[in-house]
Amino acid sequence: MEMGKKIVILVVVMVAMLQGSRGLSLCGVNEDGLMACKPSVTKPDPVEPSPECCEAISGADLTCLCSYKNSVMLPALGIDPDLAMELPAKCNLTPPTEC
Repeated sequence: MEMGKKIVILVVVMVAMLQGSRGLSLCGVNEDGLMACKPSVTKPDPVEPSPECCEAISGADLTCLCSYKNSVMLPALGIDPDLAMELPAKCNLTPPTEC
């Protein structure tokens, strides 16, 4: 790989790291909310969603979250997509019909 390509890749990685250090947010769920929900969407032993998790997703854009259903992003973060799609119902929220 030529030096110019290596530099571009390095810059992209550094920008991604800087963006990550500002706090992760996904479809209206901030990093604290994502962390509160992670035990409920992680195998092998998922737990029932906590009140903090349900509060976080109650303000989320559920249609946006559904768009990640078949994404490789969730598994890359250690999140089981099927468990994630069950969260609204477990929190007594109505999931979008197209989800």
